[in-house]
Amino acid sequence: MTAQGGPGALGSQGDFFVCDFFAAVPKHDLAAMEHPLFSLSTRPDRRILDYEHNGTDIRITPSVKGRATIFDADILIFCISQLMAAINAGRPTSRHLTLTAHDLLLATGRETSGDGYKRLRDAFERLVGTRITTNIVTGETETTSGFGLIEAWEIVRRTRAGRMVRVSVTLSDWLYRAVLSKSVLTLNRDYFSLRRPLERRIYELARKHCGRQPVWRVSVDTLLKKSGSTSPRRVFRAMLRDIIARDGLPDYTASEVPGDLIEIRPRDVIERPTRVPQLSAEALEQARRAAPGMDIYALQASWIEVWTASGQPSLRSPDKAFLGWVKKHHGD
Repeated sequence: MTAQGGPGALGSQGDFFVCDFFAAVPKHDLAAMEHPLFSLSTRPDRRILDYEHNGTDIRITPSVKGRATIFDADILIFCISQLMAAINAGRPTSRHLTLTAHDLLLATGRETSGDGYKRLRDAFERLVGTRITTNIVTGETETTSGFGLIEAWEIVRRTRAGRMVRVSVTLSDWLYRAVLSKSVLTLNRDYFSLRRPLERRIYELARKHCGRQPVWRVSVDTLLKKSGSTSPRRVFRAMLRDIIARDGLPDYTASEVPGDLIEIRPRDVIERPTRVPQLSAEALEQARRAAPGMDIYALQASWIEVWTASGQPSLRSPDKAFLGWVKKHHGD
């Protein structure tokens, strides 16, 4: 067993929350979406970042491994999503989590090759080594102190070849309070398919500031500051124009308007039908057996989204249609 964070850093095994909501809806904490906590660099970023905006002061100090990246944040998103799924289901939670590495890789769209596991370990090391000093309020508590993005991590079980199987993670009190106070927002699952760091960051800011408003207008200078990009202004503007031309942001579309402004608007959202297909308790139980370990209600919601997007066709048997979809996409 390989421990990070010192002996006993993860507490007693009985205090752990076991991640088993594989289809949990992706969620991110508001502070990380609002402020540039994560590096957009594809190389080790060892610079200390000082950031101030509207009374919020943040200093981010990386370790020798470099500052945690926006892709490393996928681990936190996975943990937050698991905890929120448990809270919504009325299950007890803890800031100590045990998760399956393979599930984490699949849920965040990562490779499950040997290199994928190595990159996952590197991400854990950057997360535990990145230190934050801030006065950001989480819940009703204002914290002005230093802490890591995660407090500790530990490989609980390996394969004979040394690949991690199960991992335990201890979130910081600061992040755990954000989850308990539900200071989180839902992300589109396509977020994980965005491979350009700035594109991910622009989506996060759009989700935080635009939501379902008709439009969010922001100056290029403010967007540069809030993104955390270290690119010169002219380079940043060129990257923005490329993102606008690609038009690949989930849920949102961006445009450049006079006044040195960027406008971000929600894409047309397919309206949910007033009456969705009703599933029997027996069908839900059969689906639970067909897709063990998955959140059956998240599966139900995903199936309804697929049914809605396909034009809301009339179903002779919603139960059979749902079970067929579950077995095809999520069955053993």
